[in-house]
Amino acid sequence: MKFGSIEAGGTKFVCAVGNENYEILDSVRIPTTTPDETLSKCIEYFEKFDDLTAMSIASFGPIEVRTDSPKYGYITDTPKPNWSNTNFLGTMKKHFDIPIFWTTDVNGSAYGEYITSIRNHNPLQTLVYYTFGTGVGAGIINEGSFIGSLGHPEAGHIYLKRHPDDLDFKGLCPYHHSCLEGLAAGPTFDVRCGKKGKDVPMDDPVWDIMAYYIAQAVMQATLFIRPQKVILGGGVISEPVIKKVREQFKEMFNNYVEVGDLDYYITMPACEDNGSATIGNFALASRQYYKENIVKID
Repeated sequence: MKFGSIEAGGTKFVCAVGNENYEILDSVRIPTTTPDETLSKCIEYFEKFDDLTAMSIASFGPIEVRTDSPKYGYITDTPKPNWSNTNFLGTMKKHFDIPIFWTTDVNGSAYGEYITSIRNHNPLQTLVYYTFGTGVGAGIINEGSFIGSLGHPEAGHIYLKRHPDDLDFKGLCPYHHSCLEGLAAGPTFDVRCGKKGKDVPMDDPVWDIMAYYIAQAVMQATLFIRPQKVILGGGVISEPVIKKVREQFKEMFNNYVEVGDLDYYITMPACEDNGSATIGNFALASRQYYKENIVKID
């Protein structure tokens, strides 16, 4: 079997083809431009493979995940210019008559980490995966399933307590300003520092501000979800950043409940090169294939 994966991000789309062992056989990166141009390039890529069994799409959002909604499969009111009300799933289904799973980009990553934990013989029943990149989002797995009935989690828009040295920063989210995405997404470096986060040295005080906000997100996830692990991914995150987050979390959480070793509890993704969403997509595509092709015996 061959499975298709689309990890649709605000900066780039990662399209890949893999097998039943979740091994990547081929992949390509496509810049996120307009919907017509970007989706056309995705279609062109997958049309090279005439033996795809199923596909999974993990997209930036917000997206509509309710199957009974007339806009199921759409990217809805996203701050990403030109992408609001894009019928992503419908466009792909017009070209590929195969089962296609539809979820958020960070749900895909969370599921990839869940599958990887099983394959590593250390299964996680409950985990939270945050991504900090062009935007901020969280995927939550509980007992192998995603949470959310009316829609997917929007944990990137939780409100935060401001860092005392960051009170003058307006925040970049056009809806909430002082939410996690507005204060800790990658583009905030351009406004605060005049350059990309990758070009900001780790001894710059802005990293303490970022860690302060990320640690608050970890604290909220800990208290609401009580996961076995909180995984931090995306372009903003690195091992030095994780270390700062653990320090901030330890101070503000103050051992309120037991979470175990922080080196284990707050971690980078287990999947290599942040490929969690691709692995998750292969697994979700496989799941969707068997769901649509199961033989029922009376």
